[in-house]
This record gives sequence, C-alpha cells and structure tokens, in this order.
Amino acid sequence: MNANKFVKKYTMVLALLVVFVFFTYLTGGRLLLAQNISNLLLQNAYVLIMACGMLLCILTGGNVDLSVGSTLCLSAALSAKLLSMGISPLVAILVSLAVACVIGVWQGWLIGYIHIPPFICTLAGMFLFRGIARVILDSKTVAIMDKRFLSLFTSYIQIPGLDVNQRVISSMVVGIVVAAAITVYTFMAERKKVKKGYETAGFGLTAARVCIFDLVILFYAYKLMSYKGIPIMLIWILVVVAIFAFITSSTVFGRYFYAVGGNEKATRLSGIDPRKVYFWAYFLMSLLAGLSGLLVVARIGSVDGNMGSSYEMDAIASCFIGGASAYGGSGTVQGIMIGAILLGVINQGMSILGLPDQYQYIVKGAVLLGAVVFDVVSNHKTGKS
Repeated sequence: MNANKFVKKYTMVLALLVVFVFFTYLTGGRLLLAQNISNLLLQNAYVLIMACGMLLCILTGGNVDLSVGSTLCLSAALSAKLLSMGISPLVAILVSLAVACVIGVWQGWLIGYIHIPPFICTLAGMFLFRGIARVILDSKTVAIMDKRFLSLFTSYIQIPGLDVNQRVISSMVVGIVVAAAITVYTFMAERKKVKKGYETAGFGLTAARVCIFDLVILFYAYKLMSYKGIPIMLIWILVVVAIFAFITSSTVFGRYFYAVGGNEKATRLSGIDPRKVYFWAYFLMSLLAGLSGLLVVARIGSVDGNMGSSYEMDAIASCFIGGASAYGGSGTVQGIMIGAILLGVINQGMSILGLPDQYQYIVKGAVLLGAVVFDVVSNHKTGKS
C-alpha cells in the first residue's frame, strides 16, 4: 500500500490524532487527566450508539432520521415518569424501549411502504414526539431518584480484593486481555485472507496498525485504572457497536443496506425488497434512540422537554465525518466511531478551554463540511444535475 492510499484510507484516524494532540497542547495536558479520558466516551455515549443506527439510514441513499433527538427525549421522559410513580426500573426500561420500537415501526412503514420521503416523515416526528414528551412531563423537569435504575447505566465495575487503594487493577487486566484478543484475531483474519488469495495490506502495515490500536486500548485502560474503573455505560456502548459492526460487515442482511444505497433499481431486480430495508433501517434507528434516552437520563439524573435537542445532528455529523458517503452505499461502523470520538474530543477540548458554545458550532460545522467535501472530491462523486 503506497503513501497516498494509506493517507486516504486512514485520513480520519490521522485527523483524530492531530486534533487530540492539538487540544492536549492547548489545555496544558488537562485533556489527558483520567477523569476527562473516562468522561470522553460517557458524555458521547448517545452519539456513539445513535450513529450506528444513523449509518443504516445513510447507507440507503444518504437519508437521515431527524426525529431521533425527540425519540430520545420521549424515551427518557417515559422512564423518568414511570419511576417517579414507583414503577420498577425493569418495567420502565421495557416500556420506554417498546414505545421506541412502536415509533420505529410507524416511521419504517411510512417510509418503506407508503413511500413518504424520509426527510418529511422524520421532520414531522421530530415535532410530534417532542410534543408528546413535554405532555408526559407536563413541561416540568423530572429527576431520577431510583438507585437501581441509575446503577444499570452509571455504575463502575470493580472487583473486591483486586481493586483497592484507588487503583482499579481490573481495568488494566481487561485492557490487556482485549488488546491480546484483538491482536490474535487480526493476524488470524489476515492469514485467512492470504490463504484465499485476497489482497492484504501486508504484515508490516498490519503489525503497525495493531500495535497502535493496542497502545490506545492500554492507554485508555490505564486511565480508567487511575479513576473509577470500567463504567457500565462503556459496556453498553461496546455491545451495540459490536453488534452493528458484525451486522454491516459479516451478514447478508447488512449488505442489503449497501446494495440499496448503491443502486436501488438493481437491488430490486436482484430479488431484494427495498421496502423492507428502509423499514429495518428506521426501526433499528428508533430502537437505538430509545436506548440512548435511557443512558442520557441516567447520566444526567433528570429530564426536561428540551433534552436531546440537536442530538440528531451530532449523530449525522459523526457518520459523515467518519467516512459515510453523502450519497449512500458506503461507510463503516468503525469509521463512524472515529467520527464520533473526533467530535467528542473537539467538544471536550473547547469545554476545558472555556470557549463559548458558538465556537463549538463553528468548528463542528467546518469539520463536517470539510469531511463531506473530501469524500466527494477524493472519490470523484457528483450530485444530481
């Protein structure tokens, strides 16, 4: 792989590295504090999760779901209201997720089978679901007091006897195990490709990539060890990301989304029903928005009618910054995770510096536009004339 191909393939990774080093310098190293490193993923958990669903929508042809912020708010409002009435946390969680599923069925049916344009359908949902959430909350702020509910999403994993004296050794142990597992899996996969005659990046480049990735994992594990340990919310994030990475890269079902976005007419002629693909894209998106609502309300500890405003934009931006095509048909879960973390580093870095919100909007807008321009120019894509 020559230098041009390498830079093109890992552009966002290199950009993330540059941005991280830049804000580390500007903040005098405060960005590297254990608490800030731990909070980097926790504060952006909703972005990382919802971006997985948004990717499916974008793959179908550059479509997006504008209602996810309102769905998140509705899910959080339902759970908070039910908990305030003395309902058990399990019931509150199931009801909130069930309502999110109903929203997904409704929008998936309208978009897939009634052929309502996704932009119009989800724009209407954005207003409708937020209005329902405010009705449920009676335009008030409702606090979460149930410790059982909070512990499901905001607690930390610690092993008695191993984690003592403010050093959570289990975090480092888990980090080493994960790094070793990734190394073994990567080289086994590379070996299989070579045996089957597929083109590979080469041993040297693969080894360098694995080493860098392992070092990042060990660094993150070390920072968690110095703070409170592995947060439960990180487990939720990893489970969702792993499931959707497997779906999009290793299943026939996942390839349907790429096929529809690449050429819907050819997909239909090959025997695949695009209506079902659209339905599942928006159903899964709403389900993840509902789950994100539970994570956000647990982290914040309360919910009001404005929760989730502009969250859909963060999910959309993460996908495009992470390499998803604005025209559909291409993009990976791994890429959008890089995009989400890049946005998180920018937000956290500017927050540590105390910069006003307006500068965050300017920077995020510039980064998003630059990512889309790079995608269009580098791949010689053109819009409709």
